[in-house]
Amino acid sequence: VQLQASGGGLVQSGGSLRLSCAASGFAFTTAWMYWVRQAPGKEIEYVSSIDPDSTQTYYEDSVKGRFTISRDNAKNTLHLQMNRLKLEDTAQYYCARDYFGRIRGQGTQVTVSS
Repeated sequence: VQLQASGGGLVQSGGSLRLSCAASGFAFTTAWMYWVRQAPGKEIEYVSSIDPDSTQTYYEDSVKGRFTISRDNAKNTLHLQMNRLKLEDTAQYYCARDYFGRIRGQGTQVTVSS
């Protein structure tokens, strides 16, 4: 299983970023996929999830209405559009195969500044 997240960076509060995750080594097209994040000194936190057919999406309460998860099964790619970013969104973001982020790849750092 390989999960490579990209697209992070430094952004001002209120700004936007689009994260991507390239997946390989498993049946991506039939797998639920997840975004999780880990802020400094904190445990990994669930952010969002999407079913294989993109008919069901779920979000952690603090990101509802600001983040949008999507996927492209033809390209084995997962995305997370993040709008109206807040300071508290600062974290390392990972795509994962499970809610708790136990099966996750290399993350991408998102830093929101004031």
